[in-house]
Amino acid sequence: MLISETFYSLQGEGELTGVPSVFLRTSGCNLRCNWCDTPYASWNPEGTERSVADLVAEVQSHPGRHVVLTGGEPMIAKNIRDLAAALRADGRHITIETAATIAPDGIACDLASMSPKLGNSAPDARLSDAWRARHEATRWNPEVLRAWVDGYTYQFKFVVSTPADVEEMETLIASLGRDIPRHKILLMPEAITLDRLRERSAWLGELCKERGYRYAHRLHIELYGNKRGT
Repeated sequence: MLISETFYSLQGEGELTGVPSVFLRTSGCNLRCNWCDTPYASWNPEGTERSVADLVAEVQSHPGRHVVLTGGEPMIAKNIRDLAAALRADGRHITIETAATIAPDGIACDLASMSPKLGNSAPDARLSDAWRARHEATRWNPEVLRAWVDGYTYQFKFVVSTPADVEEMETLIASLGRDIPRHKILLMPEAITLDRLRERSAWLGELCKERGYRYAHRLHIELYGNKRGT
């Protein structure tokens, strides 16, 4: 399978923020988010072909039991289900970071970290009209989202740029027809620099307090900056 990078770090986002984890980043994505912070795994996918056995051996070389399958979009990666099954057999806790556009179909997963894309993700003129239409048609899939919610322990992570994004998120969540607890909805500032992170965290944190959502910081930017391998 095509792997963009692997690294051992602290989980920077979501309910498991701060947990030492091995990250396995697959290369390739079915979306083209305008603000994507890993274009080397999406817009311009690059990487090395790795076997499931090789990846499991690398995971075993690190302390701790948490593994994060991320991307790109890991759910479109070749042999992703075989990799998840092998990690489960090895006793690992598996987080899958996904845009939730691909059905789980029983994949081994302990935490489905779903980050459905809002309208603010729309790609710009760098892409053809056909790609922009494809992104728009793919980014929100209620049937797939319900399958993840019904079958797995989950969290929702939404990348937020403005208060209008929160209004859009609330409309979309309501359309799922599921009772999603507000503490399962994490709102994360759209930011790849520390200055932008702090600027947006101020008002977003207050909004989370008012509406009962969880504020999701980006610990890796705070600790390391926007660097690969962190």
